[in-house]
Amino acid sequence: MARGAINKGDVLSVARVAGIQAAKRASELIPLCHPVMVGAVLVNFRIDDTFIEVESQVETVDRTGVEMEALTAVGVACLTIYDMCKSVDRAMVIGEVALWEKSGGRSGEYRRAGENPDDSSGVSAGSIDGLDGLGPL
Repeated sequence: MARGAINKGDVLSVARVAGIQAAKRASELIPLCHPVMVGAVLVNFRIDDTFIEVESQVETVDRTGVEMEALTAVGVACLTIYDMCKSVDRAMVIGEVALWEKSGGRSGEYRRAGENPDDSSGVSAGSIDGLDGLGPL
């Protein structure tokens, strides 16, 4: 996959764009989610032999937190990877999606116990497991 062997194209580039678009449209996808002015969205990947970890960082100067935007970015990026790779391995599993850290908004600061991500407004991560059929990454 990292060498572009998937017929649909560059999986991680497409998943990154999908995650960024999703973060910007979270309020359209999730009922009662407040629309926010998203200042920056980063979607990054960590590739292992059997999984890809997806991490999103979303920043805003708005009065509310952007954890829903970060979680949405991760979820849609994972779904995009699945969609583009399902012809090779339908047994892939989208794993835990979790908020690691949040600052700002009405509820204030939050940091998941036992995690140590970079400081950010909203960081979340998820993974896709079972990439055995995709060959060497």
